[in-house]
Amino acid sequence: MTTLHVRHSTSFAYSRPVHASYNETRLRPAALAGQRVLESSLEVTPLSWHGEYRDYWGTRVDMLEVITPHESLTVVADARVERDDAPQRVVGCDWSALRAPALEDRMSELLMPTATTAPDPTLVELAHEQARGLDVHQAATAVCDGLRDQMGYVHGVTGVHTRAAEAWQTRKGVCQDIAHLAVGALRSLGIPARYVSGYLHPLAGAEPGRPAVGQSHAWVEFWSGEWFGYDPTNGIEVGPNHVVVARGREYGDVTPLRGVYSGGGAASQRVEVLITIVG
Repeated sequence: MTTLHVRHSTSFAYSRPVHASYNETRLRPAALAGQRVLESSLEVTPLSWHGEYRDYWGTRVDMLEVITPHESLTVVADARVERDDAPQRVVGCDWSALRAPALEDRMSELLMPTATTAPDPTLVELAHEQARGLDVHQAATAVCDGLRDQMGYVHGVTGVHTRAAEAWQTRKGVCQDIAHLAVGALRSLGIPARYVSGYLHPLAGAEPGRPAVGQSHAWVEFWSGEWFGYDPTNGIEVGPNHVVVARGREYGDVTPLRGVYSGGGAASQRVEVLITIVG
């Protein structure tokens, strides 16, 4: 087993006092098979009220309200997570199983494209080429690898609102874009796929106890008899260095922090993620 300590700090500074702000966060790791949350906390400064709920996709959402004047806001999510080292189980299914009416009905929301994930026709063509002659599981990983080979990992050319088709046209983007492309390509083949947000320890063979600077990460899960996690940005199966936080159809379902505020003028944001393998 691997134990990871993740500390995600987000701070905002405002040019003028904010009179009130209302936010919701999806920052706490999920309790799942193969992933156990040993500790989890959320510290917010300042804070007037806090509540929580589970969203439609099962993600824990923290609601934050600040109704006193403030010139800064800090949100720190801190968690220790234990991950199994065993590889994921591969359960194969044939293409006819994906066409079963009961499965199509159950997975309908994860089979339909969204405005963000809808693939460019050339990506659909690539997906069919990559999948030809393969079973569902092999096809899914081949599609992810095929599109990644054509994408340059470049910061700053896309944003959180960039659509997959736009990133594909430039062949540049980051993990969010590559995950959106993978989701759209897989769904175009009739393979259920969902977008996953979380963290990935950035250093292979890292020394326990030494914090590494990381960032939020995104990958996909596809259904090929069971749900299987695959990281198309890195071309690897999801493993013990990945920490799952939220799942949904696309980034908009799993946004780590979003909200509104009154007053404040111009705002600046600073984000820091530290990930440590606990010895």
